[in-house]
Amino acid sequence: MQGSLDERLKMDLKRLIVEECDLMIDPGEIHDDDPLFGNAAPLGLDSIDALQISIAVQNRYGQMITDSKQMRRIMKSINTFADFIQPE
Repeated sequence: MQGSLDERLKMDLKRLIVEECDLMIDPGEIHDDDPLFGNAAPLGLDSIDALQISIAVQNRYGQMITDSKQMRRIMKSINTFADFIQPE
């Protein structure tokens, strides 16, 4: 997987998450391996946030996330998200 090796892509995803979810943090404070959702997630994102993020990803990168199980797997962390956007 190449996306998790692309620092620029990961920062772009962090900015997208901050913008789409109206978070009041610096995107650089999001760690690449931190969970994005769930009880252990520092950002406190929920299913509405996931929907907003998935729509923004579709618009920006042309990648569709259609299944909720797939969405949870893809949006586990910034690294897994980046690998989905840029698999090779």
